[in-house]
Amino acid sequence: MQVSIVIPVFRDRQALETMLEALAALDPRPSEVVVVDGAGDKAIEVLCADAGCRYLASRACRGEQMDRGARAAEKEVLWFLHADNTPRPESIAVIRAHLAPGAVGGWFRFVFDNESCWQAHLLALLINLRARVGTPYGDQGLFMRSDAYRRAGGFPPRALFEEPPLVKRLRRLGRFAPVPAALGVSARRWKRDGWFRRSLRNRLLALAYILRRSPDDLARKYFRRG
Repeated sequence: MQVSIVIPVFRDRQALETMLEALAALDPRPSEVVVVDGAGDKAIEVLCADAGCRYLASRACRGEQMDRGARAAEKEVLWFLHADNTPRPESIAVIRAHLAPGAVGGWFRFVFDNESCWQAHLLALLINLRARVGTPYGDQGLFMRSDAYRRAGGFPPRALFEEPPLVKRLRRLGRFAPVPAALGVSARRWKRDGWFRRSLRNRLLALAYILRRSPDDLARKYFRRG
């Protein structure tokens, strides 16, 4: 199974550069990397050309960016990563092993990169528990068969909470479950905002979404704070 990686970015040049270095260490390598830029950043376009990645421009809307990248991708498996992720070298082998018995897709275990404090360990534990009983989010490296993605209708054009509708439909199509492997996530935003303050803010936004607040209104509130 050949894997296409789709990465939405918005003014993430430095993070993307680190990510592309990690992708170069994957064994086996992805067959295709599609970067969808919501800021039209020329420096990112040049970075992608140097790394041999496909570059697409889009308006700044994460759901729309990922859907555009997915529909442009040409391989059997779609793996969605955020610029803040650090994949492990064996990740694609893990994805192939998970999908081989017929699974629809899955996600990775959340870990903070290079963080050993108790706050990082506790939050990662809670995030992974929440993903099992609720919805895994994009920073956990969602992956799926490309035909299942199309049958499920793809990501909706939302800047926030674009994952729940797609994950719900994928679970109806077949086995969509976590893999026993980790995907690194940068802790920079948690350290900037406060470990528990940022997580509490995210959970309050999720509660508002569950209570049917408009995802667009919630996105404006989320990105206004950074």
